[in-house]
Amino acid sequence: MVRSRGAVSNDGSMMLPFAGSPLNRLSEKRPDAAWIAARLHAGRILPLWKQHVFVRGEKLLGAASVPHEAVFPLAAPGAACVFLGLDGEEALFALDVSAAENAGEALKDHGEFRELRASAPFLRKKDLAILSQAKGLIEWHVRHGFCSRCGAATAIGDAGHKRSCPRCEAEHFPRTDPAVIMLATHGEECLLACNKNWSPEFYSTLAGFVEPGESIEEAVRRELFEEAGVAAGKVSYFASQPWPFPSSLMIGCFAECESKALTLDPNEIADAIWFDKKTALDLIEGRIEGRRGPMRVAIAYHLIREWATAPLP
Repeated sequence: MVRSRGAVSNDGSMMLPFAGSPLNRLSEKRPDAAWIAARLHAGRILPLWKQHVFVRGEKLLGAASVPHEAVFPLAAPGAACVFLGLDGEEALFALDVSAAENAGEALKDHGEFRELRASAPFLRKKDLAILSQAKGLIEWHVRHGFCSRCGAATAIGDAGHKRSCPRCEAEHFPRTDPAVIMLATHGEECLLACNKNWSPEFYSTLAGFVEPGESIEEAVRRELFEEAGVAAGKVSYFASQPWPFPSSLMIGCFAECESKALTLDPNEIADAIWFDKKTALDLIEGRIEGRRGPMRVAIAYHLIREWATAPLP
């Protein structure tokens, strides 16, 4: 049994990058327009521009807030403004300023817009979690401006956590897609693969979305068999990670395989290799010339490291 030894939350569970937000989300307050308006008036505004987050700092980045008078003129009428929660007594809101082509220049004295995935290794952990939430919600609004039932334009409600259709009265809420990401093992070796869409030097764990009517364990076994042709037996849970690219929850697992024989899906997988523990560690720590593994902020890195460094039973 592989046990988590990384960062943990107060209840002892594994806490990975993109998780661990300190905000009190206060979902019961979202429908209270007067309460939200009062908090917005005195709150911090975190702008997002074309899904880029706003940060400041040099070696260590933090989420940058912007004065109201500087940021609100950049937002288009009806732009999404989402209540994220309270940081202590201070309210945080995410605001979409994508309509302003000059947003970066207009706000340059307060910070800069950056792509979240590339910035993740340099962000403070709590800021990464907050910006992950902000990006996910703003992107949901961008993708769901029209009713999936009747096609009419929808309106924002509940402080940015709902969209309502005025025609058919349907209500739409942000959704997260569950995906399994698993480290397949056989004895003292683990299976890492290069997807056809990745750079040829990059190897990582296999993953896939959970299908309707499927358990986590079933999804793990199905994905491993479909992509690599390996049959898995015991599946054990490791940890989960919110992954806002665009809106997934990565459910990390270990899967013990019955053999090492591979039959790769040529439409998905370019190559797959069984790595021993030392070589797997060398890969993720960048010690193999011409090959690289997942970055430290990804759950795949932690799956590999936990397995490779686990003491023998």
